[in-house]
Amino acid sequence: MAQFFEIHPENPQLRLIHSAVDIIRKGGVIAYPTDSSYAIGCQIGDKQALDKIRSIRRLEDKHDFTLVCKDLTQVSMFTKIGNDAYRLIKALTPGPFTFILDATREVPRRLQHPKKKTIGIRIPDNPVAQLLVQELGEPLLSSTLLLPGDSDALTDPYDIRNKLEHELELVIDAGIIEFEQTTMIEFSKNGPEIIRQGKGFAPMLEQ
Repeated sequence: MAQFFEIHPENPQLRLIHSAVDIIRKGGVIAYPTDSSYAIGCQIGDKQALDKIRSIRRLEDKHDFTLVCKDLTQVSMFTKIGNDAYRLIKALTPGPFTFILDATREVPRRLQHPKKKTIGIRIPDNPVAQLLVQELGEPLLSSTLLLPGDSDALTDPYDIRNKLEHELELVIDAGIIEFEQTTMIEFSKNGPEIIRQGKGFAPMLEQ
């Protein structure tokens, strides 16, 4: 049965964040807010928790997971980030962007794209997500809270609890968050390219 924390969306209560971090460290899968939707997350190295996320979303092995990071220092530990990528990410974050970069050895192989060896990273503009990752001390392995057959992520934490209270260890209620996809930018040999236009705008990359 999932616990349910009501956390202030602008001024998160640190004691509740610490309790949420404890749940993550003990192998829990949580639903938490970002700047584009609710997401489900767990600790990077926890295979059992990862398998639970795959089961909840019925994901195949080729699904791209995302590491939600605190800052560019964390990003540079888990991805091969060049100067151009560094400058672009710095200019666009925190914000509703997902960046696809080559993964370093710090990223477990099961999280990387099986062929490209890439990983998605995010630095969301959401106080709850930011404080969670800061107190966790490492990126949070995440996936948008899209249930099988749905085209939009769940927006209401009460709906999340009703549908997933037996699958999750924690639901963080930070109010309604309307679903908008992040803008996805992939870095390749040819430079950065917008491969999905979403909520975030990157005028420096627009044709």
